[in-house]
Amino acid sequence: MRRISRLYLASPDAGYPGAADRMIRRALLAERRGFNLLAPAPPSAIAEPDEVTARALYAERVALMRQADAGLVNLTPFRGPEASSSTSFEMGFLAGLGKPVMGWMNLSDEIDADYRERVESWLGARQDEDGLWRDGEDCLIEDFGLPEGVMLWSEARRLFLIVTDDPLDDLTGFEMCLDAMRLYAD
Repeated sequence: MRRISRLYLASPDAGYPGAADRMIRRALLAERRGFNLLAPAPPSAIAEPDEVTARALYAERVALMRQADAGLVNLTPFRGPEASSSTSFEMGFLAGLGKPVMGWMNLSDEIDADYRERVESWLGARQDEDGLWRDGEDCLIEDFGLPEGVMLWSEARRLFLIVTDDPLDDLTGFEMCLDAMRLYAD
């Protein structure tokens, strides 16, 4: 049995509408399964948006990740076809600390479950003369038939893909991660 009680939530949720209520719902769901959810404060709680505050926020999040026994990661596309850059960093940091990570991705369309197809659908893409996929700036697009880039996909012990009419608020993937983490811990 692995001792897992504190879960760090790596997610763009703090930037979503109704962030405080969203975090309360997630914390209650985690608590019902015997976990303590560690999540950074929503940006609305930040008094002075400057470099000093940004460094303090970074230090707070790193400290929370170090305290965590494992991580839950929301890889739902954020401001484009990929996961949030901050969330991706946090996932990598947790992995670097040797902490198990489970993730989910909420999508509004099944076609978006494939990373290359999502990039093509959202930004446009074409195959070059060698059959490789490239975006509008002629940069190579990873095309392994995966829902996210290789490094993010490979690190997640479990990655749940949820096709939903409400990608911002659907909690199915989050709950599946909690249940999978409970099984992993037991």
